Amino acid sequence: MSQQHPQQPTQPFPPQPPKKRGVGKIAGLGCAGIIAVFVVAAVATGGGGGDSEDTSSKDKPVTVDSKPKDDRTDKAEPADAKSQAEQFRSCVAKNGTDTEKAAAEHVTKVTGADKRNDILDSAEVFTDFTGGLMGPHQGEGKLIASAFTSCYESKNGLVTVYDKDGELLANANY
Repeated sequence: MSQQHPQQPTQPFPPQPPKKRGVGKIAGLGCAGIIAVFVVAAVATGGGGGDSEDTSSKDKPVTVDSKPKDDRTDKAEPADAKSQAEQFRSCVAKNGTDTEKAAAEHVTKVTGADKRNDILDSAEVFTDFTGGLMGPHQGEGKLIASAFTSCYESKNGLVTVYDKDGELLANANY
């Protein structure tokens, strides 16, 4: 009887010693990190240049002056100083139907109507209605969207009307 000896499994590759990082590689990564820090700092402090003044007619927050106003120096504000919501309501007051005028009285804020590029224009109209798309004010939301399309033109615009909770009431292309 021949006795079988179990064979030792052979390893296909001999174990390799761990690789050591070269000094040049470490120095290169360190320099890249320092350069990245400088680039980030330059972008943060540079800010992209251009005008720092906001000339858009967005709805701006109301600030309280530390001094009381003198009523004698007040002058009528120019048409450009009106908020987008005021501009929209005045357009509806001039050109809208009676039902559109009644619905437009509930508009609290309008954004995106002042900047149009005819590529992908997106305007938002916020109201004081409640209930969302399936609520009782869905019809008024559609009237507001319709009135917006009468006041503003774009080749590829979308107006979205929201209720006071930010829920969708209606939308339309303008």
